[in-house]
Amino acid sequence: MENFDNPNIENQSAINLNKQEEQFQSRIDMIELRASLEKVKSEIGKVIVGQEKMIEHLLAALLSNGHVLIEGVPGVAKTITAKLLAKTIDVGFSRIQFTPDLMPSDILGTSVFNVKNSEFEFKKGPIFSNFILIDEINRSPAKTQSALFEVMEERQITMDGTRYAMDEPFLVIATQNPIEHEGTYRLPEAQLDRFLFKINVGYPNLEQEIAIIKNQHESKKEDKTEGINRVISAEQLKNYQHLVKQIIVEAQLMEYIAKIIINTRENQFLYLGASPRASLALLTASKAFAALRGRDFVTPEDIKEASYAVLRHRVIVSPEREMEGLSADEIIRQILEGIEIPR
Repeated sequence: MENFDNPNIENQSAINLNKQEEQFQSRIDMIELRASLEKVKSEIGKVIVGQEKMIEHLLAALLSNGHVLIEGVPGVAKTITAKLLAKTIDVGFSRIQFTPDLMPSDILGTSVFNVKNSEFEFKKGPIFSNFILIDEINRSPAKTQSALFEVMEERQITMDGTRYAMDEPFLVIATQNPIEHEGTYRLPEAQLDRFLFKINVGYPNLEQEIAIIKNQHESKKEDKTEGINRVISAEQLKNYQHLVKQIIVEAQLMEYIAKIIINTRENQFLYLGASPRASLALLTASKAFAALRGRDFVTPEDIKEASYAVLRHRVIVSPEREMEGLSADEIIRQILEGIEIPR
């Protein structure tokens, strides 16, 4: 006969109920974040046709607080998309056009002698903003490119022995043209590693091309960014970035990330594999992709989707395979297919 008055049973039921409530309460509320990002997409969509993948990767980088390198032929909306993204966030924006004669002081700033007080004063350069768009980053020589090392990695610069911190949020979006080599300087691997993502932008399809032509024909605006509304404040963005850090990643998925990175180092088609920084970047990016889909936990699909943009600029294809036309993306695809997906 069952004892319905047994206090131990009642206590255990109460404990189980409390555990369930705690588990429910610990879930991260992603509703506001996802709604805000959908508004950002909608604002950008007023001007940009297609390029959904580029926009999604830019938003993931935004949530990850990581820098982005966008590579694509001229005219595929690299620069305008970055401008539109910056306009939807209530933060400072600065655009720097890289040229062969650009000096580090043109970016960082320089000390100017003040006649009134007979002292040198530091005049901040355009890098002191929240969103920095660097157009054609490979057009400046290594001396100027290296000026970005400290500021991208540590979000600070040191000038005349004084440290100047960047305001948060701080995001560098750089563009480069892959087909031109005249008057360009290849980015060193050390600088490429500072970018969370490298996004490759391709041509639109037929339907998208028609829509682009139609939009241009019907548009009466001289400034394409006119009419774009700010939908996220700087404080909201910081909160969203904090939320993304709390997204749940199971132990087997962390192991899955490690296996992907180790495979790049052992792959016979790669001259150089990914570093531990790539592991951390893949973890962070996977959380951002989960947040974009309104989830508070990472899935293997999030990791696979982030892998290409995180790894393509961090690995070097062996010269023999490169001559055969094998790309980094193809090797990454083979690596992903060769690793068992955790269940």
